[in-house]
Parts: sequence; C-alpha cells; structure tokens
Amino acid sequence: MVNVGGKMYPTTPVPKNQVSDSNRRITDTNAHGQSLRLYQVWKGSNKFFLGGRLIFGPDFRSLFLTMFLIVAPVILFYAFVSQRLVKELAPDVGHLIVAICVVFTSYIIILLFLTSGRDPGIIPRNPHPPEPDDEGDTSSISTDWTGSLSGAPSIPPTKNVIVNGMVVRVKYCQTCMLYRPPRCSHCSVCNNCVERFDHHCPWVGQCIGKRNYRYFFMFVSSTTFLCLYVFAFCWVNIKKIMEAHNCGLWKALSKSPVSGILIVYTFLVSWFVGGLTTFHLYLIVTNQTTYENFRYRYDRKMNPYNLGCVRNFREIFFSRIPSSKNNFRAKVKVELSSSIYKPSSYLGLAISQEMQKMSFGTEMGKRLGVDAGEIENIQSQIGSVARCQSQRRQMGDLI
Repeated sequence: MVNVGGKMYPTTPVPKNQVSDSNRRITDTNAHGQSLRLYQVWKGSNKFFLGGRLIFGPDFRSLFLTMFLIVAPVILFYAFVSQRLVKELAPDVGHLIVAICVVFTSYIIILLFLTSGRDPGIIPRNPHPPEPDDEGDTSSISTDWTGSLSGAPSIPPTKNVIVNGMVVRVKYCQTCMLYRPPRCSHCSVCNNCVERFDHHCPWVGQCIGKRNYRYFFMFVSSTTFLCLYVFAFCWVNIKKIMEAHNCGLWKALSKSPVSGILIVYTFLVSWFVGGLTTFHLYLIVTNQTTYENFRYRYDRKMNPYNLGCVRNFREIFFSRIPSSKNNFRAKVKVELSSSIYKPSSYLGLAISQEMQKMSFGTEMGKRLGVDAGEIENIQSQIGSVARCQSQRRQMGDLI
C-alpha cells in the first residue's frame, strides 16, 4: 500500500529491471544494511583514503608534484654524482654520503605525509545555530552588535573572550554554526574551521593548523638542509674533477653537467624553503601564525599569545599534540533535514532511509491504479465544470 493524497492504494511489485539505477542503488544499500560513517557524509571539501584513516585537502594531487621535486634531484644525485664521490673519496665516506642522503629523503617524505594526511585541527560543526543562552553571559558580546532590526532573535557576529588577561574578539562562523575559538579560522579551500589556523599550503595539499604545524615546520626545514646537502657535495664533486683533470670550472661542469644542474636547482629551491624556514622560525619565537602576522600585525600591538621565546618554542616542539576532535570512522545517523552532513560521493551511498522511501514511493506512485469510484468522482467534477462554462456562453449570447 502507498499513501497518495491521503488515500491508500494497492501496489504491485515492480520488476527490478524497471527500477531506475539511482533507486536500485538505494534499495540495494538498504537491503544489505550498510551504514554510513562520518567521512562518507563529511561536509567539508576533504578527500579521504583507507576508510577515513587518511584525510587530505581537495588539492591533494599537488603532493605528487612536491614528491617529484624532492625525489627526482636525489635520484640524479645518486646516479651521476655520488658514484664519482665514492671513487674519489674513501669508500666508507662515499657510501656514508649516499646513505645519509637516502635516509634523509625518506625522512622528509614521511614528514610530508604526516603533514598532509592527518586532521590539522578541524573543529566539528554544530548541527544547528547556538541558542543565545548557550553562549554564556551577554556581557561578553561585542558592543559593535546592535541586534536584529526586525526584533527577531539573531546571533551576534562577534563576542569577546579573555586570553592571558587580554580581550580577544572571536567571530561566529555561519558555515560551521559556531563561535570560533581564539586563533581559529575558516579555510575557504577545505571548508572547515581549523584550530590555530596558520595557512592552507598548496604544496602539501592541506591546511596547516594546531595538529600538523610541527610536522610542517620540520618538513620545510629538513627540505632546506637536504638542498644544502646536495648543493655542497655537488661542489665537492666539481672540485674533485678540477683536481683530477687539472682544468677550470667550466671544463669541470662540462664533464659533470648533472652537478651543474643540481647546483642551480638546489640553490634556487634553498632560497625558497630556506626563507620559509626563517620566516616560520620568527613566527615560532613570537608565537604568531601566518594568518595572524598578515592580518593583525602583532609587531604593532600587544600579542596576547606571546609567552616568551623559550615557552613559545616549547609550545610548538615539546607540547603534546592534541587528539583529533573528529572520529571520521564513527558511524553516524544521517537525517534528511540535517545541515551538518551532505551526501558523500564516496562509494555512491544514500543519505537516509527517509530519502529511500521518498524516492522509491514516488516512482511507485507513477504506476498506481485508481479505483472506479475515484474515476467516477473525477468525471462528475469535470462534467459540472463543463456545464457551468456552457451556461456562461449561453448567457453571453443572450446579452
């Protein structure tokens, strides 16, 4: 039986080959009893792998370019430069140079994935806007807010909180429906509020926040040292060629062109990653984020988060990294009216049983048969309308 217009009508089973593909997927999903996990209905723009164990940004493909820019020069160094160093230097020293380069490169790749493949500190969204009473004392609301012009209750766009004895203004996020904690910001690329948001890095394809900033800095600084390492031993190789053949610099470069290419490449890259390392060292010492440095300019006013050079350094490198606030593999109950989740294209799963009933019932309703009593009722109504129209025409002719 299917309810249409407040009346119940009998239905007959529809052959499976006549059901649309979308409804067939919904029916099959319901039949197998598969449940959705949080990563499958995640509202942000993130990409998940290994069943939600790895979370990347929407631009995660840039990882392949980053890995290529790191690994390709190391391969060239191993194939064309280090082999000559093994011959020219003591065998043990030459093999040690190669081993250090390979191990250091592997270490950098691990740091890259630790930065890119983990939750950077995403703040879970609220399923509905907070009530004014839930946000504490109204005295904490920013004085810039004058309320709704229509008199209807609305959420203040900002409120004030105390951080280390200083007043800090926090903003309300319309997307996540929450007041962002201090130092939190909404990333427009990943579509998430990230705790201690630093920036969204296109080279690692992920937001840099509270839970991966340490790995990000270690990745950038280690890449700087790798560039300098390759740069230095390429020059050692050129020097050995000049001594062996008693020739000048250009002649030596012509005998080992790969050394020249790597010298130029590592010199340019080391300026970029070295400058980035220096800049982030300054941010660590002053306890700033990239976002705060460009937006608030704490060098011109008091920084409420600055605890002193030593404590700032300890906070980044020796404090415990907090656990993720999201269990992406947790099973969730998704309702049709819920605004916190969206249908995920991951595995093509349906959102809810309500949508299954609605979609299947609509298609079945198209195939319903109406009983004879209802047909006669409809025909009588049509006949009465036709008679009224005929009488109006006759009256018009008389007038």
